[in-house]
Amino acid sequence: MAYNKAKEESKWKAWKQEEEKRMRLSGVPEELIQQIRESDWEAFKEERGYHERVSPNIPYIVQQMTERKSEILTVAGLLNEIESRALYEVLLSVDKLTLEIILLRMQGYSIRESARKLEITEKSAYRRMDRLKEKIKKVL
Repeated sequence: MAYNKAKEESKWKAWKQEEEKRMRLSGVPEELIQQIRESDWEAFKEERGYHERVSPNIPYIVQQMTERKSEILTVAGLLNEIESRALYEVLLSVDKLTLEIILLRMQGYSIRESARKLEITEKSAYRRMDRLKEKIKKVL
């Protein structure tokens, strides 16, 4: 799933506020808290950069669907959940195997596991996702 910078930053800030609250209650000097915050922020930015470069090639719009409570179990169910007309048309234009890869990725399978399950090569699965990503970039 694509890396959502804003969501991750929000989670980091909430975690950091809670940690700083506990440190203040424990009597940690404010200067030290600030140094730790700056160090943690730099580490967070590094990790965020990493995730932006290597996160799976499933677009953010598809990622949002994985956060819904109901689990999508079929390709038809996946297509029924699409709210963006442009994305829907792109997904209709790709082959069923690509849609099955998306479905498996949404269910938490890695690209390797998805490829194995669909009896295709890992390279083929990555290539299909890359092609889909390019199609989506053109219309959105």
